[in-house]
Amino acid sequence: MKRLVLVLLVSVIMMGLLWSLAGAADLSKDQALNIAFDAGDLKSLDPHRAAATADRAIVDMMFNGLVRYPPGNQVKLEPDIAETWTVSADKKAWTFKLRKGVFFHPSAGSPSGYELTSEDVVFSLKRAASKDTSAYAGDYSGITFEAADPMTVKITIDKPISEPLFLAKFANYAGGFIVSKKAIEAKGEDWFKTNPVGTGPFKFESYEPRQKVVFAASPKYFRGAPVLKKVTARFMPDVSSREFGLQTGELHIIEGLKEDKWIEKVSTFKDVKAPTFGPCESQMLYFNMSIPPFNDLRVRKAFSYALSRDVIANFMGKSLAVPIYSPALAPPALGALSKEEALKAGAVYDNNIEQAKKLLAEAGFPNGFKTEVIISEMSSSYQKPMVAIQALVRKAGIDMQLKVVDHASFHSKIRENASPIVYYASWRPNEDVFLTQFYHSDSVVQKGKKPITNFSHYGMVDANADAKTDSVDQLIEQARWELNAQKQEALWKEAQIKILKDVVSVPIIRLKYTFPQKSYVDLGYPLEWSWQTYSPQITEKTKILAHK
Repeated sequence: MKRLVLVLLVSVIMMGLLWSLAGAADLSKDQALNIAFDAGDLKSLDPHRAAATADRAIVDMMFNGLVRYPPGNQVKLEPDIAETWTVSADKKAWTFKLRKGVFFHPSAGSPSGYELTSEDVVFSLKRAASKDTSAYAGDYSGITFEAADPMTVKITIDKPISEPLFLAKFANYAGGFIVSKKAIEAKGEDWFKTNPVGTGPFKFESYEPRQKVVFAASPKYFRGAPVLKKVTARFMPDVSSREFGLQTGELHIIEGLKEDKWIEKVSTFKDVKAPTFGPCESQMLYFNMSIPPFNDLRVRKAFSYALSRDVIANFMGKSLAVPIYSPALAPPALGALSKEEALKAGAVYDNNIEQAKKLLAEAGFPNGFKTEVIISEMSSSYQKPMVAIQALVRKAGIDMQLKVVDHASFHSKIRENASPIVYYASWRPNEDVFLTQFYHSDSVVQKGKKPITNFSHYGMVDANADAKTDSVDQLIEQARWELNAQKQEALWKEAQIKILKDVVSVPIIRLKYTFPQKSYVDLGYPLEWSWQTYSPQITEKTKILAHK
């Protein structure tokens, strides 16, 4: 009997070894991945300040949040550093039980790394809530943080909000990232900007300005040691250089152009695939209602009637662009307005040149008018769609000249109220943040209490010529504090319908992204939706398969 047991035991061990060897045979010996971004350099390695596409993708590899958007399908949140959470009956106190075995990467504050505790979480969230150390401090006003015990964090909010809005503040995005308290206290904030320390699957190794950031696998990662041993993120603003690197195999993944013909071209490269994914950024045209003639509802309606979302989408590329009718986040986001809902509300004005000309004549412009609009030099997200829009409105008699500036100047000038129209591509974590930042009176550029991206001055002007200031402030605020999910969604949609009827903005398209990659790169998940990083996430499961 003992011999039989021994034989069976040896058989089991051999089978396991064979399976392991078979799995290893499917992998390339060199598990070092190179990804190139359309960027000259990074702006910040501090997760509480990272905002650009490359920056977000880079910090995502190194940090975690209490909860996370799952890789590849970021529709619903799931546990990350927090294992479970509960909420009090009054919806003000949230208690998070932390996952054991979450280790920070080795650093000056702890040469061998150390296990995360509630002190790190509280330190990180307080840091995210401070305007001195975070670009997202406004998201945490009225919230306090407390370490109830070494593995329990209590978060108290002055006024309760719904679970989707609350949890989004603590996800692996923006201010929700958890940083190492010991590292920052040992070396200081300035050091941390270029020496990030987190708990993610990859740890920071080195940074060469305008060249690259190098990461090494973190063997103690709580979801398992990464398959990849090294990841190098390169800064390569020249698309030809990125293409060449992909063709030679020096690069495994590259940031692509949002152009159908370009995607078709790189798809012909040997061992290359170029899938598109979404929903990514919503592209919107905002009318500056503080500048004539766009203070006239008839002019804004005329401009809208001259447009055709389908034409613009086709011009951008059928595989990349999807027409949208929601003036905030587009479907499948919770609370986004569908085309059917917008049509039912009678709030869609497009594809009718005769109606556009009629409205312009009524507004005192029988022969049309001329205007100059500031636009970013970035081709696919800004300049290209505006060229299509320029051609469409010309048919109605609107001569829209484009003043092209560099991207940094574009962001500065539109916040200085310098353009009568702002074409803007963006994503925000939920409808509340989007509506607040683009349509609440507090967010009006220059004049608002918290000026940010309300380019249209909605909430401070008479939008529909009824001698009253028009606003959706009350609807936004009412929705924010509504705990019933269905009622909250209904309020968001009501606000969006009013925005459309006042023609504050024109939703144009939802533009997908593409990051062509070698066919032997296995991301470790199906890439469907990626709005948190704007790029494929590199995780512990990402690997390079064996290839010739």
